[in-house]
Amino acid sequence: MGTPSIADITYRYERRRAVASGILETAGNTFLLLVVVRWFIDAGPTAKALVAGGGSVGLFISPLVVSAVARLGWKTSIAASRLAMCGAACFLTMAIIPVLPVFVVGSILALTCSAAAIPLLTQIYQENYPASERGHLFSRAFVIRIGTAALFSEFAGQLMSRHIEYFRLLLLIFAGCFALSAHCLANCPSRPLTATGGTHPLRALRFVREDKLFRRTLISWMLMGFANLMMLPMRVEYLANPKYNLALTVGEIAFLTGVVPNAARLVMSPIWGWLFDRMNFFMLRVTLNAGFAIGILAFFTSSDVKGLIIGALVFGISNAGGDVAWSLWVTKFSPPEHVADYMSVHTFFTGLRGIVAPLAAFHLVQTYQVTTLGWIAAAMIFSASLLLLPEIRFGRRGRGAQALNEEVSE
Repeated sequence: MGTPSIADITYRYERRRAVASGILETAGNTFLLLVVVRWFIDAGPTAKALVAGGGSVGLFISPLVVSAVARLGWKTSIAASRLAMCGAACFLTMAIIPVLPVFVVGSILALTCSAAAIPLLTQIYQENYPASERGHLFSRAFVIRIGTAALFSEFAGQLMSRHIEYFRLLLLIFAGCFALSAHCLANCPSRPLTATGGTHPLRALRFVREDKLFRRTLISWMLMGFANLMMLPMRVEYLANPKYNLALTVGEIAFLTGVVPNAARLVMSPIWGWLFDRMNFFMLRVTLNAGFAIGILAFFTSSDVKGLIIGALVFGISNAGGDVAWSLWVTKFSPPEHVADYMSVHTFFTGLRGIVAPLAAFHLVQTYQVTTLGWIAAAMIFSASLLLLPEIRFGRRGRGAQALNEEVSE
């Protein structure tokens, strides 16, 4: 047998890491917030919002992380591995000291470590996966992550339905998953980042000014993303808070927020990966936006299980495409040597809205009905789609960033 290629080695470790990532995904999407609502029952809206938006802090500071990694000359995989080890330490501390302040701060720090590594991972995909197969390879590994998330959501949901105090066991499992992720990342081939444009830690933000197409896309994504991130934690709040009179068990909540959407993602992720490699990107994005809006309305205008399942399914189908589009879209438009820079800008603005959106949602829902928030979110997503329609002609596959911007300038 011949020597494995860089793509083969990366794909091998990414499949292993996907198991750990799937379990960790359930922490941020369901179980950390569920523990706050059901165990720390005196927690207010701010504590809930901080836990729900913890990962967004990591996205917000990602330009600083990318700049520091470039300045230190670390390989991207080694830097991401060290962030994962920090996440493991946070979850371990939370399990040992199970009090609300430690839980909230630990959740924020752990999810921050996970999210801050995303631009580094995108750079690895850019370098190690062929452009014609990038979406395909990414989505195939993501299928493992999604399947693991669905299975673990069912397991953990049933466990905590019987014994909510077992959340400390979940925290230990999350710590172990971070450690496994660190091992896998440390073995992925990678190179140090290219440090250009000065030493300022926010130097990557200059691309917002210089790249017109990038700037226009970010504006649309801000509207859509704010709406989606506003309603994402509301799913757990809507299902778990007794004031909405749904009377669901922890297992049923985990089923609707974890198992159902992840089952849909499991089926659709390879299809969206194939479409990402071949479809006009902006048309793909508009299609996904429509799915997110429909999913939000179906979920938050329903009070029966059938409607909730339909909303969860539509959300899962759209989220499968959103995973691929969100993670890889900059590889279609940025110069290859600046993929991490472009991604750090994208994650910076994602983090900004991810911090503000849950705070807005949890405080607004004290005054307005959750259904009203759903309609507001759908209107924002519709507006975001309208902004993208003129850009569809620039979404052709295979166009480089420079050529695209020359067309935009014409």
